[in-house]
Amino acid sequence: MLDLVAVREGHTPGEAIALAVRTARHVEQLGFNRYWLAEHHNMPGLACSATAVLIGHLAAATRSIRIGSGGIMLPNHAPLVVAEAFGTLASIYPGRIDLGLGRAPGTDQWTMRALRRDRVETEDDFPRDVTELQQLLGPTKPGQRIVACPGAGTEVPIWLLGSSLFSAQLAAMKGLPYAFASHFAPRFLMQAINLYRNLFRPSAVLDKPYVMIGVPVIAAPSDEEAEFLASSTYQRILGILTNQRRKLQPPVPQLRERLHPQERDAIDDFLAAAVIGGPERVRLGLQALANATQADEFILVSDVFDPDLRLRSLEITAAAREAVPTPA
Repeated sequence: MLDLVAVREGHTPGEAIALAVRTARHVEQLGFNRYWLAEHHNMPGLACSATAVLIGHLAAATRSIRIGSGGIMLPNHAPLVVAEAFGTLASIYPGRIDLGLGRAPGTDQWTMRALRRDRVETEDDFPRDVTELQQLLGPTKPGQRIVACPGAGTEVPIWLLGSSLFSAQLAAMKGLPYAFASHFAPRFLMQAINLYRNLFRPSAVLDKPYVMIGVPVIAAPSDEEAEFLASSTYQRILGILTNQRRKLQPPVPQLRERLHPQERDAIDDFLAAAVIGGPERVRLGLQALANATQADEFILVSDVFDPDLRLRSLEITAAAREAVPTPA
């Protein structure tokens, strides 16, 4: 599960965070492996800016599910700060914390400056920062002058996240697990994961490639109801495309039919990896993705406006996934 902690229209960030806790507990009972939280800034419709704080809050509210970042936008932070924050989390919740890393800003250019990202970045910065973070979370070496306390020796699992080919190549070179952001940018999905697998070098972390893909999912008892609930997601996507970001909106009947064909095409491109429908359509959609990508894990995003129906959507999806054979 990936949660952007969407703030619903008419509701508050506190209520969004409370729903994240409720959802994490729910999917833990359903057998989900992980619950990840994103990092975004200056977006009134999302309450996930203080990602490490939220991870600690959800880890405290659950028992065994892994809680992590999907992801920490590493260029926004000094590697030492990330190592200390996640080292602290791993010390409190040993064996339950994941550290997914991205290289996008997760915000606009003005907020980037407010985050003190005023230096000119180069293509070498992200690989160098990932290496530094790995060293800070690894065993302390003799003569090491900078030690993350807590952090050193915790070896928090690091994932690289991406929506292009850059992070796929870096993850392969470093022998790290790779998560592709197909929940919002599916265009390069197959190219990226094939490149990652072909270039993969075994490491102390992994002996073979490990791929996770983002899947937007909205499930309901019928295809028609699922399509109706998905109109909240359609409105969110239109807001992203037109730079008119709002809180998550309630569903609207027959929204797609009222949209311009170009708007429908844009939504369909955005949701090319989405699975929307009743139980059978969801099962077939997950099966098709599993067959096409041979992914080791799906990470689900579910923007359903009504909290109870969101939990129901995840229940239907979990039941459908049980019927999908594991990729060979």
